[in-house]
Amino acid sequence: IYTYSMSYRGKWRPNSPNKYEGDHNNIVYRSLWERQTFRWCDDNPNIKSWGSETVVVPYISKVDGKRHRYFVDLKITFTSGKTILVEIKPKKQTVKPKKSARKTKKYIKEVYTYGTNTSKWEYAERYAENKGWSFEIWTEEKLQSLGIKILKQDKYSYGKKKRKNSHPIRKNSEKRVPKNISTKKPK
Repeated sequence: IYTYSMSYRGKWRPNSPNKYEGDHNNIVYRSLWERQTFRWCDDNPNIKSWGSETVVVPYISKVDGKRHRYFVDLKITFTSGKTILVEIKPKKQTVKPKKSARKTKKYIKEVYTYGTNTSKWEYAERYAENKGWSFEIWTEEKLQSLGIKILKQDKYSYGKKKRKNSHPIRKNSEKRVPKNISTKKPK
């Protein structure tokens, strides 16, 4: 059985806490891409201030018709005065899923995720526009064009497969036997 894993969380401490909007002791990244982007924001002399999940955009989902809250990945204000809201996503999640002959669980999940994301992004775009800002989605291509290093995330990487319940040493054919059960054959 394979599962797709995208989570890689941790706390991050800035070198320039005065540039961070919000509690600089409680900055959480949810992917290595976010962590690298935080570092880029912190070190970039053209950035006056930045914040992670400091902007909350209310939206109504196309998928369920209910009100939700969208915590935008980044708010960046440049020294030029320009402010942008940024969502960091793998390119695969920014394109409409290809129609499938069969409606598999994977396909249904992709459609649901895409519908939810596009709802968030439409509301974020309007929210930013009303404030005189802009909204951008940064994929791996954009991150690389900015000089942000894309780290290989091993088992945590976007879209990579990892085996469920696999042991790094034991081969799949070997079965785990509880200690209190003898494996010797009776005489």
